[in-house]
Amino acid sequence: MASLFSNLSERLNHIFSKLTKRGKLTELEIKEAMREVRIALLEADVNYMVAKQFINNVSEKALGEEVMRSLTPGQMVIKIVKDELTKLMSSTEQKLNLSSNPTIIMMCGLQGAGKTTMCGKLGAYLKKSGRKPLLVACDIYRPAAINQLQVVGKQANCEVFERGTQNPVKTAKQAIDHARKQGFDVVIIDTAGRLHINEELMNELKEIKKEVKPHEILLVVDAMTGQDAVTISESFNKDLDISGVILTKLDGDTRGGAALSIKAITGKPIKFSGVGEKIGDIEPFYPDRIASRILGMGDVLSLIEKAQEAVSEEEAKKLEEKFRENSFTFEDYLVQMENLKKMGSLNDIVRMIPGMSNKLKGVNIDEKQLAVNKAIIQSMTKEERVNPEIIKASRRKRIAEGSGTSIQQVNQLLKQFEQSKEMMKQLKGKKGLRGMF
Repeated sequence: MASLFSNLSERLNHIFSKLTKRGKLTELEIKEAMREVRIALLEADVNYMVAKQFINNVSEKALGEEVMRSLTPGQMVIKIVKDELTKLMSSTEQKLNLSSNPTIIMMCGLQGAGKTTMCGKLGAYLKKSGRKPLLVACDIYRPAAINQLQVVGKQANCEVFERGTQNPVKTAKQAIDHARKQGFDVVIIDTAGRLHINEELMNELKEIKKEVKPHEILLVVDAMTGQDAVTISESFNKDLDISGVILTKLDGDTRGGAALSIKAITGKPIKFSGVGEKIGDIEPFYPDRIASRILGMGDVLSLIEKAQEAVSEEEAKKLEEKFRENSFTFEDYLVQMENLKKMGSLNDIVRMIPGMSNKLKGVNIDEKQLAVNKAIIQSMTKEERVNPEIIKASRRKRIAEGSGTSIQQVNQLLKQFEQSKEMMKQLKGKKGLRGMF
């Protein structure tokens, strides 16, 4: 989610860096900062009324006696902004209501928002947490919609229930019967979309809702449509009383206004976000973590969760031992590169580390370098990977030729490897080394 709110984040960091450099703050200085924050929010495509109310809330607290008399008023203002941003997006993570068996989830949205793909992603997410989801094809109008659901169902390793182009209400009811008989505990219904909201679409969705009584109605909206996403959410909520929103393409949205406006306008929370194209690129929407990212504070909890998914406790323990014994080899380096790839975009991962977002402003990490390093390591013999100190001039030339790289690139990797080992040697004996992996 490297580009998520990148412009807004940059603007806010600039505004607050000026505040924290000062000691005491005057009322005029706080008001001027709030004016700049309001402009930044509007430029990020936050709804005008939402931005206005947000500034009123922050200003009221920031101009309070406790802040004005504080020794670090700039830091206190930032904390108030973080708390208000979190509250704006719903304060806490909003979980799915999975108390029924089967739990029926009805997915809705306009064409092009990524609804069918999101059915597969949600299925994969639920499967990973021990559920047994059934995907149901109820979009009988869009060409190849059923086939698309079957493709994403296969990727998610979820069964797809379809009855061709028969009445979607009938298909949904049959799917729920099938789920009960076959032991599926979640039913995810992929409904039809349209290019725009119309009466025909809403009537069909209302009919499905009336007949199957879903426990969750999730609206899938494209974050990149900005204020249109908020308007669409408002319309669907008025007709269907949705239970939550899933924002797709959040990885490609540089403004992020929809994420900051939807809850305030509709009263319904964002429950998930789509953060990439792969079947596993779905994340629960954590308002507090998003607020931290917007303010350049990183997101340690998400980073830890990604690391735990990619690296088992046993692997982490083995790696820790290798660093303690100074026996880390290029074989281990290869394994770690594969683990990094599992965690997602390297740019995203680095920016989850507190303080790194500001330091890497405008910097884009070249992920192709991982592939180059992999090629170099794979061109080494087993002996060279275990004992890199034996790699002298003639061996470096052979490795470069074998990997299609230059001797300089081989030298660079060897140098990086030695620096990594040296850094770990310095950390040896310090508590919490395993926490780094």
